[in-house]
Amino acid sequence: MTTKLIKPQRLQRGDKVAIVSLSSGMLGEKRYLHKYDLGKSRLEKLFGLEVVAMPHTLKGIQYLYEHPEKRAEDWMQACEDSSIKAIITSIGGDDGIRLLPYIDFKVLHRNPKIFLGYSDTTVHHLMMCCAGVVSFYGPALMSDFAAYGSMPGYTVRAVRELLFEGKAEWPIEKCPYWEKGSIVWNRKNMDKQEEHLPDPTGYEVLQGEGKVRGRLMGGCIDAFPMYCGSKAWPKAEAWENCILFLETSIDCPPPTYLSYYLRGLGAQGILETAQGIIIGKPCRNRYYEEYKPVFSKVLKEYGREEMPVLYNVNFGHCLPIGIIPYGVLCEMDATARTIKLCESCVL
Repeated sequence: MTTKLIKPQRLQRGDKVAIVSLSSGMLGEKRYLHKYDLGKSRLEKLFGLEVVAMPHTLKGIQYLYEHPEKRAEDWMQACEDSSIKAIITSIGGDDGIRLLPYIDFKVLHRNPKIFLGYSDTTVHHLMMCCAGVVSFYGPALMSDFAAYGSMPGYTVRAVRELLFEGKAEWPIEKCPYWEKGSIVWNRKNMDKQEEHLPDPTGYEVLQGEGKVRGRLMGGCIDAFPMYCGSKAWPKAEAWENCILFLETSIDCPPPTYLSYYLRGLGAQGILETAQGIIIGKPCRNRYYEEYKPVFSKVLKEYGREEMPVLYNVNFGHCLPIGIIPYGVLCEMDATARTIKLCESCVL
């Protein structure tokens, strides 16, 4: 990435944040409305924020499926409303790309503000990148801010230190435990706490050694084929000399499919110029061991068997998750097995 992205203003207590449903509308279903109340309460009590839902956020699955233009309208309105300081997605889904005809990239560029989410929200992050604005691959309302029991301290710390305090030289540390995410989303389970399973391995080195630096680019790799070639897909220079961050979805694609997605990046020249790769812990640890040789095999196909690759990082569809900011300078050290942000993500 040769051009620096515009950074949004940091959050402060008392700021207003908007909840949007840009992909799935499940937050608006009666059986999940308690998730909105829980997430709203957490954002208010833990972070001192004022929370509003945009007009169509809670309209439900069928309505929002039939009206992608209304989802886009909510996003554009939240961007242009100067009283709203951050936008948090409710959850991912599988058709966020359908908003593309209704998105004004100039509106995104003129109104840089914190934008937070993951999974299918990858496409909206890539739109932000095309508009020249930093965004944040991180917690969504339903899965993270409205986690049952208590919100993971690992996630709370990332939100506070990156989005409120704007810390620079910030280490992306490994969480010492992981969660299966096995508690069914039901109001009666709200007080149940996910079991903390030890994760003593830390970051695994799949290949390479030493330090590399680059600006962060990536997302949910099995969603990339939907976006590639569209106006939402950043130009080649946005990927040049980046540190790629890649993770797989809740669908847990088989290893063979992962090889297809990686070769897609290779065919575009993205693997050729990448400085390094950080890979998210797979959802529920599915295919944890099976994925590792796939990365090594495909990178060798493209002559990148020396490129540093760190595995088992807490972002995306694992639990708990931290925050990965698009376009921010990052340093990874395969020898020391460390990752750090080299600058503040916010102003």
